[in-house]
Amino acid sequence: MIAPNELRRLVLWDIDHTLLQSRGMGREMYERAIPRAFGQPFQQLADVSGRTEVDIIVETLKLHGIEPTDAATRKLVDALVDSYEAGRDEFALRARVLSGAREALAALESEPTVHQGVLTGNLRAVARIKLVALGLEQFLDLETSSYGDDHSDRAELVTIARERAAQQLDTQFGPSDTVLIGDTPRDVAAALTAGVQIIAVASGQSDVEELRAAGAINVLENLSDTVRLQQLVKS
Repeated sequence: MIAPNELRRLVLWDIDHTLLQSRGMGREMYERAIPRAFGQPFQQLADVSGRTEVDIIVETLKLHGIEPTDAATRKLVDALVDSYEAGRDEFALRARVLSGAREALAALESEPTVHQGVLTGNLRAVARIKLVALGLEQFLDLETSSYGDDHSDRAELVTIARERAAQQLDTQFGPSDTVLIGDTPRDVAAALTAGVQIIAVASGQSDVEELRAAGAINVLENLSDTVRLQQLVKS
């Protein structure tokens, strides 16, 4: 049992390109969902890097000449979730956990003062499917987390996750007690806007220099140095 005055950290993990790679399946799910939802062929996917799914969906609908009404957005959300549900086994075979990610999650789980959740642009249902498919959900509290269907603004997701953690755990996590781990400049911007700590990982499309230029002080090449990650989380 952790004493109320003992150091405690809420660690919020990004999923795609931080913990895992979908290896093209993210785009393929849209290729399957657009025809399923609207009876027309897939044409183009919006830029996805570091964005929330609702934001991606709205722009993708526009690229297909579809007005992004609430009804149209919900239709594509449902079709995406259905596509991921149908492709669970395929995702488990094709996607991969990034180097050091499983070990990093396990190491932080062993820290009695650290509580781990996710902060992801993925839809809640899709995030769960991805993490379960690769056996990563065991390390993460998916209730004290936030998702792309909670808000289109990534910085707002930080606030949502902190509020959920406070309610579920009866513990307040201040900005200095909250650590976001992600791989894009948008992750860095969200953390800086929300006033929480950021650990950037150059495991996606952005290299170390780009992440530092975005404002991240603590930047890792990847998650292989578990000891260094633990030190940064607790610092």
